[in-house]
Amino acid sequence: MSGCRSQKPAPSPALSLTVTQVCLFLFFPTVLGTQMEVGAWTYHYGNKSDYSWELARNFCRSFYTDLVAIQNQGEIVYLNNVLPRHRTYYWIGIRKINNVWTWVGTNKALTKEAENWANREPNNKGKNQDCVEIYIKRDHDAGRWNDENCQKKKRALCYQASCQRSSCSQRGECVETIGNYSCDCYPGFYGPECEHVVRCKNLDPRPDCSHPLGEFSYNSTCKFQCQEGFELQGLDTLQCLASGNWTAAAPECAVQTIHCRTGLGKPILMNCSHPLESFSYGSVCRFRCTQGYFLNGTSRVQCQPDGHWSDKMPACQGKLFCHVLASMWSSAFPLQALCRRETRG
Repeated sequence: MSGCRSQKPAPSPALSLTVTQVCLFLFFPTVLGTQMEVGAWTYHYGNKSDYSWELARNFCRSFYTDLVAIQNQGEIVYLNNVLPRHRTYYWIGIRKINNVWTWVGTNKALTKEAENWANREPNNKGKNQDCVEIYIKRDHDAGRWNDENCQKKKRALCYQASCQRSSCSQRGECVETIGNYSCDCYPGFYGPECEHVVRCKNLDPRPDCSHPLGEFSYNSTCKFQCQEGFELQGLDTLQCLASGNWTAAAPECAVQTIHCRTGLGKPILMNCSHPLESFSYGSVCRFRCTQGYFLNGTSRVQCQPDGHWSDKMPACQGKLFCHVLASMWSSAFPLQALCRRETRG
């Protein structure tokens, strides 16, 4: 790692400023007096004028990203080493909002672990110290923070972010580091740029699914239903979670516990097939009568999902009696076998 400083006029003539840039290059050669574009996080400060905190922030946001947001102790050590001492010190990007110390660039509250206050600070002297300065090269408490009146004038300490809109594939939080950035991926994503999506186990047979991020991946939703005559055991909708697990085990289709009743008596003959269970959904029965009877009704029925047969059950009725009658009127008539139906109880 090497540092560089270059002098350049500020882009706006109205401000009439000279801006000093503190650059960081990792594993790249440097050329004196030339800025090399490496997409790294760089620090900048105005070294001609001092500003109130609000104007300092406007300056940083106009030409760079914002007032500096300090991520760790390493950055504090670095800044204290490379920045020049200035009698009024430097504004940084922390301000009290609704009585909470807040990083203004991210609108996140300052955590206890990240605090870097100087001894006996913050003290809110005068009840109006709502902004924060950093002591650079101070005899004591160097690199530490002090709460200060926001109208006091100090140097603006800015940074140019390496995080861009496309960083982390827009699937994670881009965390600035010196000369680079890292990605804190949102749940359901992973990889250096959060480019990968967590997958869940494939479901087979495949239900009706929607896959917004890839087949059987995080946020995939699958709906299940059974064929007629079967009932679903389990949840009818599952979702792929960020953990790579479904919200529940895949449901199963079980045969409905519905049976069609039979109450057939003699002399009817019945031949049935049962693809699932005896006299349950899908069972098919065919009928015929014993010799001498005739079938009254359908010859085939099927058990329906509601527990009823597809048609009324048939019945065997009557018996055929054949009478041989001799022709009594003329020898020209042959003998005839005449059958009549007799209904018997």
